[in-house]
Amino acid sequence: MEKRLEEPGFWDNPEVSQQVMKELKGLQDSVKEIEKLYTDYEDMLLLIDMSAGEDEEEETAEEVAEELQQFEAVFEQLRISTLLIGPYDRDNAIVTLHAGAGGTEAMDWTGMLYRMYSRWAEKKGYELEVLDYLEGDVAGIKGVTFEVKGENAYGYLRSEKGVHRLVRISPFNAAGKRQTSFASCDVIPDIEEDIDIEINEDELRIDTYRSSGAGGQHINKTSSAIRITHLPTGIVVQCQNERSQHMNKDKAMQMLKSKLLLLKQQEQAEKMSDIRGEVSDINFGNQIRSYVMQPYTMVKDHRTNAEISNVGAVMDGNIDPFINAYLSMDAEAQKGKKE
Repeated sequence: MEKRLEEPGFWDNPEVSQQVMKELKGLQDSVKEIEKLYTDYEDMLLLIDMSAGEDEEEETAEEVAEELQQFEAVFEQLRISTLLIGPYDRDNAIVTLHAGAGGTEAMDWTGMLYRMYSRWAEKKGYELEVLDYLEGDVAGIKGVTFEVKGENAYGYLRSEKGVHRLVRISPFNAAGKRQTSFASCDVIPDIEEDIDIEINEDELRIDTYRSSGAGGQHINKTSSAIRITHLPTGIVVQCQNERSQHMNKDKAMQMLKSKLLLLKQQEQAEKMSDIRGEVSDINFGNQIRSYVMQPYTMVKDHRTNAEISNVGAVMDGNIDPFINAYLSMDAEAQKGKKE
């Protein structure tokens, strides 16, 4: 790929050259990480050999144990990245959060989830752009759509699709009682190549509405926001962050095509309910993960049984253990199907 950069005319097509550069950077970063693992491995062995029989042998063992723990974490992350072999796993991700049952509490919970994903993206070095935003009546967010841009963003975030459940003592309840709230998370890839999906204009309802400024200072405040409803499937997409109504419509159509493509693939795999958007109710019994803050603290994924007791760390973006557990489970399931 590096040799391609030197070929005559390579830079004449910016779209192709940018795609190659993006893929090349991902490969270079992986090679650097793997080379560092080899170096760290050799360094640990050298430390062990040098301290054998010496007075500081026990102290060195503790030092190596700490380094080994960090080594294993990086190794596991690299191993997980090799599971991202889906056709769209390398693409950017478009995430939509909607408040479910629970009123103001659910809207506050949706805002908390948005912050969680924002912090995760920041730690990953990903860029986050708000596409659509509707603030809550009293607090939080009714709904938000944002794009996470970076290598393998969709591959990681597809594990987050589903209903997320919060249990806590509500700050909006004067009686101080525990309350359960729900929010849904939908994730689709931002497919860069042309999507071969035919859409009948007669099957679309296109509405314009005024943009909401709370989503970010760059969101335009005119009635240029676009909402598109695909009547046969009930899929709804919307965008308000682009500079014009025309650009918002183009982005919304791209999102709709991505959803319809995934729906088509799911129908072929007889898993239609997984991709049709809001088919299941956003309430009890449909959650993929529970976040319990009272009377004890625990975040549990109901698909993989992965658990973390430090809720604060999870809400601060530490969701990789859940993502990794899901990808491992999914890889095993795919392997079983092939066998």
